[in-house]
Amino acid sequence: MPRSRTLAKDAIVAAAMEHFWHYGFAGASMADLVDATGASRAAIYSEFGGKDQLFIACLDAYREKIVNPAFARVEAEGAMLNAVRTYFEAQISRGVAKGLPGSGCLFANTMIELAPHDHLAMAKVREHNARLTAGFYQVLANENAAEARLSSSEIHALAVTMTTSTQGLWSLSRTVDDAAVLHRIVHTLISLVTDRVSK
Repeated sequence: MPRSRTLAKDAIVAAAMEHFWHYGFAGASMADLVDATGASRAAIYSEFGGKDQLFIACLDAYREKIVNPAFARVEAEGAMLNAVRTYFEAQISRGVAKGLPGSGCLFANTMIELAPHDHLAMAKVREHNARLTAGFYQVLANENAAEARLSSSEIHALAVTMTTSTQGLWSLSRTVDDAAVLHRIVHTLISLVTDRVSK
């Protein structure tokens, strides 16, 4: 694919991602996407095949642009619960910078809006949730290494709970205008998890 065409396609995805993130799949008509991206309807169909395929491309772009750099600190070798706290706090700060109530997380939004009846979207959400769980699992395993108080199944159950709390936190961020609410939730979650690992 010529470089100019690749850049144009990337620009369409970047603009569409922001629009889907803010308005959701149902809230973004093809006319809206034409306006948001500056691309013609014909160009969008030619490059992606339609709105559904463009949305899946946007989920992939969101993972690369937003999730990868944000979650890298949790996935870093030897990461501990402090890294999880930093991940949450950094994402809350990002939300504050963009304005609360915010757009939440595109994967969390998709889980609620599309995943129950769209198998492609569901697969992307499951992949994302599995990644979160794996990251949290390793952090908990690192914390647990010294005393080995928890079994692997207990660590996994706790990691799944953290993933569920994460998606709930980002969904809640779409309804609150005070970041202190989100910070308190993070503090409570980390405190509960710390107690579970250390006692």
